[in-house]
Formats: sequence, C-alpha cells, structure tokens
Amino acid sequence: MSTAASRASTRPGLHYQVRAHSLHAHLYAVTLTIHRPAAQQRVSLPVWIAGSYLVREFAKHLQGLSAQQGQTAVAVTQLDKATWQLACAPDQPLVLRYEVYAFDNSVRTAWLDTQRGFFNGTSLCLKVHGQEDQPHRLTMASDGWPKDWHAATALPFEKVNARGFGSYLAADYDELVDSPVEMGAFWSGSFVARGVPHRFVVAGASASFDGARLLADTQAICEAEIDFWHGQRAKSKSAQRRAPHDRYVFMLNAVDNSYGGLEHRHSTALICKRADLPRLGQSQTLGAGDGYTSLLGLISHEYFHTWNVKRLRPAEFARYDYGSENYTELLWFFEGFTSYYDDLLLRRAGLIDTATYLTLLAKTINAVLQTPGRRVQSVAQASFDAWVKYYRQDENSANATISYYTKGALVALCLDLSLRQGSQTSLDAVMRALWQRCNGGPMLESDLLAVLQDLSGASYAERLATWVHSTAELPLQELLTSHGVNYEQVTAGLAEQLGIKVSESGGIRIKSVLRGSAAEQAGFAAGDEWIGLQAGAGQGRPATGWRLNKLDDLPLYLGPAKTLQALVARDQRLITLQLGLPDDVKQIKLSARDTTRIDAWLRPAAK
Repeated sequence: MSTAASRASTRPGLHYQVRAHSLHAHLYAVTLTIHRPAAQQRVSLPVWIAGSYLVREFAKHLQGLSAQQGQTAVAVTQLDKATWQLACAPDQPLVLRYEVYAFDNSVRTAWLDTQRGFFNGTSLCLKVHGQEDQPHRLTMASDGWPKDWHAATALPFEKVNARGFGSYLAADYDELVDSPVEMGAFWSGSFVARGVPHRFVVAGASASFDGARLLADTQAICEAEIDFWHGQRAKSKSAQRRAPHDRYVFMLNAVDNSYGGLEHRHSTALICKRADLPRLGQSQTLGAGDGYTSLLGLISHEYFHTWNVKRLRPAEFARYDYGSENYTELLWFFEGFTSYYDDLLLRRAGLIDTATYLTLLAKTINAVLQTPGRRVQSVAQASFDAWVKYYRQDENSANATISYYTKGALVALCLDLSLRQGSQTSLDAVMRALWQRCNGGPMLESDLLAVLQDLSGASYAERLATWVHSTAELPLQELLTSHGVNYEQVTAGLAEQLGIKVSESGGIRIKSVLRGSAAEQAGFAAGDEWIGLQAGAGQGRPATGWRLNKLDDLPLYLGPAKTLQALVARDQRLITLQLGLPDDVKQIKLSARDTTRIDAWLRPAAK
C-alpha cells in the first residue's frame, strides 16, 4: 500500500469516480460519494486555481447535478454561482452525479477528446464543506478510455493497474485539487535526482522528439535546484528526507503554438510548442532564441516553485479560499524571484553559457524598460492587482501596469548583486535562510527584511521601499557594471522605436500604442490596420506610395527619410497620419567584461 493509503487510518469518507462520458462531446462524468454528509450538506466548485490569479468560474462547465440517498432523490438547491445545498439526511451515504465539459487545452482547467485527457481537481471535484481536511479517494475506472491510454498523476496510489488507472488517495481536498491528472497515449520517462524519483510524460510529441535529452537536461535542472535549496547535503543518500518532496511528475502537452506552466506541490503541468521539444540530432549548443532554451527555462521556473510558493508562500495563502480572490502583495517575490532563478539555474546547471544567460537577462531588462506602466504602478501593487490587471491584459496594459514576473526578477537581481557587493553573502543564502526561518511555510515581507539584515548586517528596508513599493527606477547599470558586465545602450528595434505592438497575420494590425511614443504622437490607436505609406521625396525622387505588409519592410520603402504619411484603416475609414521616426530610442545589450567577477556570481555559491 502507498504512503497516502497508510495515512488514511479509516476508509475515506469522500470518493470521486471519474470516467469519460463522451470523448466526442468532451464530457467527463463524475460520481461523488459522501459517506457521512451533514444535514443540508453544501458543496461547491472552486472559482480559481492556485498559481493562476484570476477568477475563472469553473462551475460554468458543470452540468446535470443530481443527488440521492439510497433510492431516494435528494433536492439540490443552487445558492450562488458555484455552491449547492443538498436536502439530505445526516450520516447516510449521499451520492452526487454530474458532468463537466472539458475543452480548454491549457494547464489551468480540463480537456477531453479522442487523443488526450487532462484535468485539475478544481475543475472536476466538488468541495464538500466541513470535510475539506478528510482523506479523499479519486478513482479512474480502467474501462471507457481508449485501450492504448495510460494515466499519470503525482497522487499516491491505492490500487492501480499497469496503465495507471485505478484508485488514488489524497490526504485532504487541497492535495486532491493540487494534483492534476494526464491521460492518453503519451511518452513517458523517468530519472532520480538526489534520491527523489521523477517522472516525465509528454503528450503530442512528433517522431523527431529526443526524450533522452529532455530527461538528462531536466535531471540536471532538478539536481541544481535541490542543491540550491539544501546545499551539499542534498547529494547524500539521505537527500530524499531533506527535499520537501518524495516524488515529482512533469506533465508536458506539446501543441502547435502555446507556452506556459502551472506549479503544484508534487508535479507541474506544462504546455509548449511542439517545435520547441528537443530533436534527435539537434545541436547540443543552446542559444537565447532557441525554443528549447525557453522550454528548459519553463521547466526550471515551475520546479523552483516546488519550494518558492508551494511551500514557502505568502501568509495570505496559508489556507486557500477557493471561493474568491486571495490577495497578496508578494507575487513580486514568489513569481519574480522564481523568474530570476529560472535562467540563472540553467547557467549553473551547465545547460547554457554566460553569453546566452546575459542575453536572456537583457531581454528581461528591456521588457521592463520598454513598459511605460513601470512609472505608474509599483511591483507590489501589480501583485495585489493581478486578479484584475495582469490576467486581464488589454491594449492599455503596458501603459498602466508592470509585470511582477519581469520587474520582480530585476528586484531579485538588484538584491543579489547588492548583497554580493556590500557583504559576504548573496540572495542564494537569503533564500535558504528564509526557508529555515519560516519552516518552509507561510512568510511575510518582514521575514525577508529580517533575513536580509541578519545576513548582511544592514537594513534593506529603504531599498525595498524604493524598489518594490515605489515606481523609482532600479540601479541596474550601476550594479551590473560593478560585477563585470558591459551595459550598453544600442538602437532599439523598429517596433520599439515607434512604440507599437503589432500582429502581422495578413497585414499589420496595431495591438497597442505605448505612452509618449512616436506612434501615439502621430495618432495611431489600437485596432488600426496600417495599410501603407507615402514617403521618399527628395534627392530627385518623387514621393511614392507603398503597400505595407510587414513592419520590417518600412526601412525599404522609407529610405533615408525620417517622416512619412501612414495610411491606416479605422472602423472602415481611411485615415492619413503624420509619423516621425525618433532616433533616440535605445535598448540594453549585456556582455561579459570581467569573467572572474561574473563567474563568482553565476557559479553556485559555496554551501
């Protein structure tokens, strides 16, 4: 019997049975048995999933809810958008049946078709009020699925067949809904990192997929991160007792065009472009622009969350409220610091070189510096507002908001370099000390400040107030230069010079116009279709009109001129705008100047 089964000293009072009602209709059928319900028992479906800070209203896909005790039907009354009350007698088994529509091919919800099944418990498993802390059983019957399908989840099993179908046990509702399930004819591989068994399953891979390389590179990442958090002791045979997890499952869905991930305590759900998977015969050298480099950065990011946000987490997340928003100002730490370390640990694991790392870091710096919203919103405010701003991007988001991922990563960079410059410590040591101070559990910003002072001998309160709680610029150039990095300003790309973001599918469509930019001064607006231009007069040449199909063709038609007439379509009307090209828009380029100083930063610190 598994670990979870041994924890359940009595038969679980809650049992979820999941089967495929219709692959073609994308419907799961769920039967929930509550062995000892309360009188007027209430149940509800979460409105959000931990790690993705947006109310997503999962209940909109639940249908046909019915209940009975024995042969007697039980009345079901809906109390609000996601809560139901059952007119049941207490302490007599209550059986609920319902269906869930599953056609969201993301990491956040549920999916079911003839090729693949996937679900998070937040989409399928009703919460039984008053019994959240009881053991929960999840059963996936072996029949009803295609014969070549297997099932994978990080939940400890009670009794399963060779394909992974059967019964699993969760210690409580939190563990149940924090353990996604992948089903299908997927590729599967495994490895052991510092004594901890890991499994990797990949759905949707093509024949060129190099699974052996993915396993080897992921193992290197996992070992680097276990070592980061637990030091040289992690390499000992007792590492499994020192790491906070005794198992881990990576679930990767390879599709035509998508990217993202969602962290869980013992697993992660990932999605990437199929073309970004490592390929047989592919060069072992990785560049900053390679899709596989981005995939490894995603793997590194989500695995780092095993410690940072799933265990060490905001005090506001000590107990999740699944029925409404859970606010915190600390996402700049939990997402931003994780974003700082994801690529840094690729470098320390030896998967990318210093030049590639500096190119990736410069990309983050430019993303922040080219966002006017950094002057409007602090990164602490961005964390709190994630529920209504970050996850609800529109054409004005770049002008009014800042990403707690990117700016949070730069706050981590500034802290790390400041600590290395002013004392014999680093952000690495701070993260490990925080883990110890908070016992791998809830933390406050005051805990971070206390550890910073303890390890550095100086107060960082003023710096955090400036870097995190205000819109002041970060001292990036000063700190990077002092650590042996060339910090150059070079001419920005054409879109950055104009201050626009565009899509180029069948023409140029303006997605957003940045505040104070040349495009804004000319009168461009989101939604405009940029059809053509007229320019080129002078030096014996007449002005010429040109159709413009992609932005990169602009210099071809413009020549040496610095002004042009842009023809745009807005609400079916043709408008001519006078556009001037600025010559002072810059972006940052980083390169190594002093490799000794850089190596002292980028190499793993002595434990």
